[in-house]
Amino acid sequence: MINETIGFIGLGNVGSKLSKNLSSSKNKILIFDRDKKTYKKFKNNYFKKCKNLDELINNSTIIITCLPSPQSVNQVINYILPNVKKKHLWIEMSTTDKNELIKLSNLFTKKGGSVLESPITGGEHRAKSGNISILCAGSKKNFIRAFPFLSKMGYQILFCGKIGNASILKVVTNYLASLNLIGIGESLAVLKKHEIDLGLAYKAIKISSGNSFVNETETKVILSGSYDVGFTMDLANKDSTLFNKLAREYNINVELGNIINKIFKTGVEKLGKRSFSTSIVKLIENKYKINMRAKNFPKKLIDMMPKKKGIKI
Repeated sequence: MINETIGFIGLGNVGSKLSKNLSSSKNKILIFDRDKKTYKKFKNNYFKKCKNLDELINNSTIIITCLPSPQSVNQVINYILPNVKKKHLWIEMSTTDKNELIKLSNLFTKKGGSVLESPITGGEHRAKSGNISILCAGSKKNFIRAFPFLSKMGYQILFCGKIGNASILKVVTNYLASLNLIGIGESLAVLKKHEIDLGLAYKAIKISSGNSFVNETETKVILSGSYDVGFTMDLANKDSTLFNKLAREYNINVELGNIINKIFKTGVEKLGKRSFSTSIVKLIENKYKINMRAKNFPKKLIDMMPKKKGIKI
């Protein structure tokens, strides 16, 4: 681990937090983002800010990508491919298209490099604390090499088998989260019209069979009115589109999947692609002329647990 130099590409809401947690490994970390304004967040001496991708790839052994779309992953990997060598391990932490990932993985390994897909799940607040979950797929050898670094960024780390498996699982979990979110929005609307205090409703749902991870996190920022989960509408729309694409591969008619995808496309159109994904419930609020507010709920989600040692599960 000591001899590895990490190159981290993509310093958005999640990428910046993951890369900062890596500094506890005391390895040198090269960082790159198209938006150089993100560099202002990095003051630790372990970080070297790269002017371009060539500088990063030529001076690193582990390359981590955390990017917003399959297209951006494709562009970055195709750009750096000519400089890939046997020493390089690419750890892909984005939520991306599994077919694209498999294709890029094959191209990367043909150049002599190694690949481990490692998408994260659990929310921006856990990415910040270092307690996020990570789904990994690839060879066990690459998983073992990457684990010391993954354990700095996350807590529960699950090996999922061959390349592509982790991306499929991540897309499915994001779809389920969106499904829960729409259900919560509709439920809160019904409760509001029946004059049930929504703070009371949150507590009732939390101790009931209707509880979920989404209720325990996203409902809080709905009730506070901030909607701030650090995850945007365009990303939720992308993930629901990827889920439907997975279903079409085997001609599975996902009725709820089609509804969810349509709802988030409407969210992008009416609320804007950079609005918070949780604000999708505004469509319900606006339609029925209600607001889903309650007292004493946080504007931002914070993981109050200290960083836990990363474990294989």
